[in-house]
Amino acid sequence: MLMPATANMRDRCDISIRGLERSEMKLALDWAAAEGWNPGLFDAEPFYNADPQGFLLGECKTEPVALISATRYGTGFGFVGFYMVSPSWRGQGHGWKIWQAAMQRLNGRNIGLDGVLVQQDNYCRSGFKLAWRNIRFQGVGGGCEPVALGAEQHLASLADLPFAALAAYDRDFFPVEREAFLRSWIGQPHTVALGLMRDGCLVGYGVLRVCRNGSKIGPLFADNSVAAEILFAALRERADPEQPVFLDVPECHGAACALAERHALQPMFETARMYTGPIPDISIARTFGITSFELG
Repeated sequence: MLMPATANMRDRCDISIRGLERSEMKLALDWAAAEGWNPGLFDAEPFYNADPQGFLLGECKTEPVALISATRYGTGFGFVGFYMVSPSWRGQGHGWKIWQAAMQRLNGRNIGLDGVLVQQDNYCRSGFKLAWRNIRFQGVGGGCEPVALGAEQHLASLADLPFAALAAYDRDFFPVEREAFLRSWIGQPHTVALGLMRDGCLVGYGVLRVCRNGSKIGPLFADNSVAAEILFAALRERADPEQPVFLDVPECHGAACALAERHALQPMFETARMYTGPIPDISIARTFGITSFELG
């Protein structure tokens, strides 16, 4: 997710930019939490594994000033997130400098992002075009009536399924292969990762991960609304009933929004999904919850 910067009176400094080390990923997640983005408790591993050189840190001497992720996927796609400037350093151009470094790192690729709506015009000036909007919905965990499963279908832990089958299914929902990220994403501690099987074939999967506040379901991919309903109910049932649960839904997918509303989830805010090139050929019609605002 991307946020704007604000002015302050801090002494000016010409920042240096370097790659963020794995041991420093907590800094990125702490800053994201301070912005209200509610990262997962164990997001550091999958986010880093997606592209170990993908996080950039801007420093004044040894003080962290600005952050951004510029994740490379395959040879032709990239995603920008975690775009933040420390509050006491805002308004001095540090955000623009680290933004340029991210754009240079992803030069020549189709780049995606999820940005706050008030910054959409700024991203347009950097060559991004609106594809759709995503809505974050909030409800409560637990309390779901289980959905009846037919004799031909069953829920399975993704850890018990051939990873190749999961990776092949996931390819319909992301512009390129992302196996390194996916392995880490479904393997996070305290995470529920379920697949829905029908006649021996995967027809949907979803992941519930614990966050700083409650839990998030994402992704939630399914061949149809019935499959999505089964997965959503199973995942929400496993969430803490005393904590909130969140689902990030493409606004353009009516059935996904209807699922959230049917379960009394309330919209919190929106982001603008934007790309510098053509909108990727991914299955929005089967996307009932995106994976993350940070890495796509």
